Amino acid sequence: MVPSPLALLLALGAAATALAEPLRFIDCGSIDGRIQEVNVSPCPTQPCLLHKGTSYSINVTFASKIESQGSKAKVYGEMMHVDIPFPIPEPDGCKSGIQCPIEKGHSYSYLNKLPVKAEYPSIKLIVKWELLDDQDQLLFCWKIPVQITS
Repeated sequence: MVPSPLALLLALGAAATALAEPLRFIDCGSIDGRIQEVNVSPCPTQPCLLHKGTSYSINVTFASKIESQGSKAKVYGEMMHVDIPFPIPEPDGCKSGIQCPIEKGHSYSYLNKLPVKAEYPSIKLIVKWELLDDQDQLLFCWKIPVQITS
């Protein structure tokens, strides 16, 4: 039996929605790079529901406008326009999927984890993620709304 074109189309549509969708994000001042795509997995809808005790995969594709020997990530929880540092397991971008030194005009996939600790409060906030070059300029900066939940 040959599947109908409609059945194939529905199956392909279901498979596509199961994959990570690029997030809508706010660029918060990328100077030395241009963000092409931000993915947080799992985050099927926005705001992302971040469950305590879970770790989330971050994948940012960006193009560098400069050369840099290294890169360093900083992550914040932004509440009422105040940035509260949010620790991540690996702040070194060169150990997070980026081949260093970073070259001008090349695209990179930055990969990291966002652990949500059990002791975090259940709140809505903005996650702000920065990647700094070796001159402390922003290769990228993005923000997304999240809700931390049990």
